[in-house]
Amino acid sequence: MIYTYNKEQVGDVLMVIVADDQGQPVAVEKKGKIARVFQVDGGQTVAWNIFEVSSLIDVEGNGQVFLSDEKIAKLNQELTSQGFTEVLVNDLSPKFVVGEIVAMEAHPDSDHLNICQVAIGQDQIVQIVAGAPNAAKGLKTIVALPGAMMPKGSLIFPGSLRGVASHGMMCSPRELALPNAPEKRGIIELAPSTPVGQAFDAKIHWQG
Repeated sequence: MIYTYNKEQVGDVLMVIVADDQGQPVAVEKKGKIARVFQVDGGQTVAWNIFEVSSLIDVEGNGQVFLSDEKIAKLNQELTSQGFTEVLVNDLSPKFVVGEIVAMEAHPDSDHLNICQVAIGQDQIVQIVAGAPNAAKGLKTIVALPGAMMPKGSLIFPGSLRGVASHGMMCSPRELALPNAPEKRGIIELAPSTPVGQAFDAKIHWQG
């Protein structure tokens, strides 16, 4: 789940993005301060809007925000009191981490995409379809995992590219809004000694 807050532009509303609506029609069910956004076909919840959220919890930050377990518990109490049976889940694991391409093969239905197996931690490998010209086996880079919000506001969800599953995105310096990012295409290239799974920190991983 992705929690976002922008009081100046949106108002005192906490937006919780649960899933990609995939362009399908959605409807809204509102009870008290809580609005549930769900797909018309199938009823899957794709988002929650919690109005007047500052009356329930304090929210600090702008854009993607991270809440304590205690604050999530208070929000879940409000959902329950309004008759909703679903609960919000708190995931504080890093969403931008160091990954290493451990295997790569050409996409069968593209002349520029590659199917990459990317290690993001001990015994953790995700499949990412990428078109970066500098992608290569052994390269270490920064991976945006599902649940990440990019600096320009786009969200990362599991999906597929030309029929092949993809669970994240390997990032270029420009996509990470790093200073003095080069204009050329390509994912960020880290030193071979960079630990896989390390949370992204621009001070550590960028000397542009």
